[in-house]
Amino acid sequence: MSTDNSLAGQIPADRVPRHVAIIMDGNGRWAKKRFLPRIAGHKQGMETVRTVTRAASDLGIKVLTVYAFSTENWGRPQQEVSYLMSLPVTFFNKFIPELIEQNVKVMVMGDITKLPDSTRKATEKAIADTAQNTGMVLNFALNYGGRDEIVRGVRDIARRVAAGELDPDTIDDKTIAGSLMTAPLGELGDPDLLIRTSGEERISNFLLWQLAYTEMVFTDTLWPDFDGQALLEACQQYAARDRRFGKVK
Repeated sequence: MSTDNSLAGQIPADRVPRHVAIIMDGNGRWAKKRFLPRIAGHKQGMETVRTVTRAASDLGIKVLTVYAFSTENWGRPQQEVSYLMSLPVTFFNKFIPELIEQNVKVMVMGDITKLPDSTRKATEKAIADTAQNTGMVLNFALNYGGRDEIVRGVRDIARRVAAGELDPDTIDDKTIAGSLMTAPLGELGDPDLLIRTSGEERISNFLLWQLAYTEMVFTDTLWPDFDGQALLEACQQYAARDRRFGKVK
């Protein structure tokens, strides 16, 4: 992954979103338009992750969260699920040296214990291999669902209350945020900007708690056609908005 700073400085540093989350949609439609099998779209989508990761790092984004596989995606045809499960192995084996060169740190949220052994091991190795990197965090939501995340967080809080470690009357926003899968990101846990490709306008069980005040950009561009310029344009839309968080300036 060569360093390309062509996007750097395109947006004032204080207007660059610190955390960008992306719902990568449209791989199947991209393939269908080209009379190709759906898996061809997923393969091209993997290359787009590489391209957008480099562009996000160059823009100065601190965290890039990509919705790679949801808890609902298990309901897809078995052949497609098997291919999707092979993509992290291919991606990490191919691109980890470039991520290290770019100083990108890999993080994964979701229940990876349910993944095939090869997928889980490749994921764990990618996390370990980039653990010392200090640049942008590339956060994969893998076997992730927003409701599942909240249920797990509530269970954790309930256990702490039952054990006498937590007074129920002290539970607040920070308590809940600290029990979610984005907790390791600290103050960067909530995305500033959500991008969804392919023209769909819904959040599909993604980061339900964290998106409370996130700016959203929906684009008709299919994910395999998304690139650094498209990311820049979405971030420019973000930079032009006035974020008031329910208040009046």
